[in-house]
Amino acid sequence: MNIDWLINPLLQQLNSGVILLNRQFQIAYINPYICRRADIKLEEVQGKELFSLFPDAPKAWLTRKLDSVLSLQSPAFSSWEQRQYLFKLPHLRPVSSTNQYMAQNCNMLPLTEPTTGEQFVCLLIEDATDAYVYQSQLQQSNFQLQQINRLDGLTGVLNRSYWQQQLEVEVQRAGRYRHPLSLLFFDLDKFKRLNDDYGHQAGDVVLKEVAKLIGSLLRETDLFGRYGGEEFAVTLPDTPLEGAIEVAKRICQRVAATAVEYQQQHLAISVSVGVSDFNSASSVNGANCGDTLIQQADLALYQAKRNGRNQVISYYPELIDSLKKVKP
Repeated sequence: MNIDWLINPLLQQLNSGVILLNRQFQIAYINPYICRRADIKLEEVQGKELFSLFPDAPKAWLTRKLDSVLSLQSPAFSSWEQRQYLFKLPHLRPVSSTNQYMAQNCNMLPLTEPTTGEQFVCLLIEDATDAYVYQSQLQQSNFQLQQINRLDGLTGVLNRSYWQQQLEVEVQRAGRYRHPLSLLFFDLDKFKRLNDDYGHQAGDVVLKEVAKLIGSLLRETDLFGRYGGEEFAVTLPDTPLEGAIEVAKRICQRVAATAVEYQQQHLAISVSVGVSDFNSASSVNGANCGDTLIQQADLALYQAKRNGRNQVISYYPELIDSLKKVKP
């Protein structure tokens, strides 16, 4: 049975793009699907070189692909996940996609004209925008879930669980590569009194504003987390004790100099900071170094509170004996 009567209607109505190229990558045929989306006419582009019609196509990469198809007489494939699109063609999903161009899967097939033996390569272009949109939305949802699992809901800094996980990662890295590592442990001074005097909503505003202020003083590589209540912690990778003390002092000074506005009142805030470093923590035998860093910074914080608050104290071994002498 002769099926020539079937081929042309199929090509005309096919809901995929067809581009037929000769060995010089000149256009022999483009079906209506491509013509409509590229706003061109077949009779106007026949014989033109592909890359003159689509100058934004990845010429070097696509040329290698097409040469391989022709020389090996073997099909090739390009996925939207590999390259979102080869040709800038508009899609028909303006509501569901913010991207201007159609995501594409492209099959590249070798063809030989039976009477003359002339070789062609046929590009079959499938609109994969739906898959692209779905995958993008899924990735965005996964990212949001990760953020929820990592961040403190009130202040937006790392939550305690994730901060401690990352502390252990940094401790292992510091031990492996012998890099310095320091830890700041701090809380807001007289926070209970602030809650009692102004209410818990005021306390929440203060926590958020202080977290925002301190975050602006840190590097992107620093790990800033809420340890619990009004307690916060900062892991400072590649930072020796002297550098950590400078950061802590800067935090103390900036917080004390910045009043928090709440219901037309300016609330004076201060923080006390304890500092520990990896060298002192790693010297404690038989202990988890991350936990030791926290414990040592917490002891230093307690001493800062005893000394009158709004100050920085770094851990030193004699501090434990000093605190033991404190009468209950």
